[in-house]
Amino acid sequence: MNARTLQDLDPKGKKVLIRVDFNVPMNDGQISDDTRIRAALPSIRYLLDNGAGVILMSHLGRPDGKVDSQFTLEPIAEYLQKKVDLPTVFVGDCCGEEAILAAKNLEPGNILLLENTRFHSGEKANDAEMARKLAGLADVFVNDAFGSAHRAHASTVGVAEYLPSYAGFLLEKEIQYLAKILERPARPFISILGGAKISDKIGVIRNLIDLADKVLIGGGMANTFLKAQGIEMADSLVDLDSLALASEFIDKADEKLVLPVDLVIADRFDENASHKIVAVEKIPDGWMALDIGPASIKLFADEIANAQTVLWNGPMGVFELAPFAKGTKALAEALAASDAISIVGGGDSAAAIYEAGLFEQITHVSTGGGAALAMLAGKTLPGLAALDRKE
Repeated sequence: MNARTLQDLDPKGKKVLIRVDFNVPMNDGQISDDTRIRAALPSIRYLLDNGAGVILMSHLGRPDGKVDSQFTLEPIAEYLQKKVDLPTVFVGDCCGEEAILAAKNLEPGNILLLENTRFHSGEKANDAEMARKLAGLADVFVNDAFGSAHRAHASTVGVAEYLPSYAGFLLEKEIQYLAKILERPARPFISILGGAKISDKIGVIRNLIDLADKVLIGGGMANTFLKAQGIEMADSLVDLDSLALASEFIDKADEKLVLPVDLVIADRFDENASHKIVAVEKIPDGWMALDIGPASIKLFADEIANAQTVLWNGPMGVFELAPFAKGTKALAEALAASDAISIVGGGDSAAAIYEAGLFEQITHVSTGGGAALAMLAGKTLPGLAALDRKE
């Protein structure tokens, strides 16, 4: 990565505008998972400790360019103040008069948290006027929001047009880990892909078939691959529009591709449904595949045990329903027990790692599912490309 980083910045006496990713799960106004907030703390603390005043901006949820109180960032200001003991002031706008006055009065060593950037329609439109107003609050811009680096928004790309710009520690770390996989993975390199649809990950699959030594496919995505092989999937979720693509990938991957050999099936999509384990060719009419079976778990775990690098993105089944979570949980445990460099690409697979209490045993858990997928598909991340280069 040749973007300038915090190590290239002398922050003393400066007001630093940081784009963070505080798009965290909320439950009745309370933060239910603070992972993304904690991931941003090293950059925030570094700047505070080195004499900067810090202005934080983020989006939360999808308020569609309008003020919506259920998506306010005020609970995050309370979290920073009380749980992390950081001197934080919240302001109920991100680029209006209230924000301008608060930024003007910001002292070194203190934090100003701006309200949700997506309360303005100009955010997603990468509006130049909004970007100029945000830039006017500070002396320097730092992007530390990997989870939003694939979006060309006013707070990720536009603001970098008007201020000296740098990558934060989290963004730098994320890029380094994923770049290593793309450029020089320790081999054997195993990729595990799950989730519902092939269409969501076409570029990733195409790229990883070339890069990886083995590509393991689970979740609803596996149903489409099995259907493309002529296996009857009954009422299972199948991405019919992607059958031709699945066939193309099967032909291209040859022996690299590893598909489930057995499945946990149910007679309806319900936690209390009747369920059983069958070979992939034995799904009865009216039943649906909702998880990989024990033979598939062993097959996948054996591949993981022999790997030097493992990339995992996407669950192996409907893991939010307890009877169909075993495949995802078993793979998380196999990954944690492995000696391989293990990288989990955000989203549901990251959630499974946290739920299993295995976070500390994984080499790197990404904070950005969409950004990780974009990078793994070989795409340029606008939020990274907008930053100033090292000289």
